[in-house]
Amino acid sequence: MIINKNMISTKRIKLLSVLGFSLMFVCTNILSQNTLKYPYKFTSKGNPFINHIYTADPSAHVFNNKLYLYPSHDPDTATWFNMNDWHVFSTSNLKNWTDNGVKFSLNDIKWAKQYAWAPDCAYKNGKYYFYYPTDKEYIGVAVAKTPLGPFKDALQKPLLSRATKGVICTGDFIDPAVFVDDDGSAYIYFGQNQVNVVKLNKDMVSFDDTVRVVKGTTGFFEAIWMHKYKGKYYLSYSGSISGRRKILYCMSDNPYGPFEYKGEILAPMNSCTNHHSIVEFKGRWYLFYHNSDLYYEQHPDEKPVCNWKSAAPFRRSLCVDYLYYHEDGTIKQVIPTKNSVAALTN
Repeated sequence: MIINKNMISTKRIKLLSVLGFSLMFVCTNILSQNTLKYPYKFTSKGNPFINHIYTADPSAHVFNNKLYLYPSHDPDTATWFNMNDWHVFSTSNLKNWTDNGVKFSLNDIKWAKQYAWAPDCAYKNGKYYFYYPTDKEYIGVAVAKTPLGPFKDALQKPLLSRATKGVICTGDFIDPAVFVDDDGSAYIYFGQNQVNVVKLNKDMVSFDDTVRVVKGTTGFFEAIWMHKYKGKYYLSYSGSISGRRKILYCMSDNPYGPFEYKGEILAPMNSCTNHHSIVEFKGRWYLFYHNSDLYYEQHPDEKPVCNWKSAAPFRRSLCVDYLYYHEDGTIKQVIPTKNSVAALTN
């Protein structure tokens, strides 16, 4: 094969174009946190719908006819899960969003050192309670007067730890998920490898109940979420029966279980990890989840597949798609889309 100067120049231009495109996106993302003024308003252009920072582990809730999102926040240059703070996002129509900025961080917790991982939030007693894991060992609770915070550590110590009586956790002590039932009873689920649950007291920052392990969570690994539909309790999570981890789910007539395994909601993601939440908003059901599409858009030289040697698993991005039920109440598998969901008009 004869290589001429024109061919070399063409290849060089293409390479420089790819590198320039990637560098432009990386620089834009890195600079964004230093230059953006909060609250920062933006419009969803499809999945992933948050593009100015990396976000993961979405916890979606509806308060006062508005949807609030409590995710974890991956640093722009992350090469591990070294998250430090939590933003709060809000929307009235799933199209126009507001990033309300950092509303709680490791700097606000005197007893915690690292790993501001997947949180959750719940409303009761006229207040909003923010549950968060740290150090792979503890779960704390903060409180605020509004769903936007800012949140303040309620106890100045952990609410739960690996050493709490009744806890069985052979993995990281993480992923609090709080479910408030129709009668006002609140339950907190947590753990890795085993699902633990305990009923919270009315003050939402203590418990007299005994911690127990939930039975029937086939293939469970992490990322617990609980919701209710037509009187049934749905416990969904990241797990695997074989192969890579998917979002799986089981059902029960009781928030304590035992549960019956039902199947798959979401296939494995290119982020290697899988984490989600399920919420009803203005008459429709939605699945929020994360992947690494934003990272791969910014790094077109990398193949967009799960790769733990890449930075992709540590720089994730949030997506949302519709969730549907079969007539018997089981959940239809969600197929990820680029279009995401339509703007609500009501």
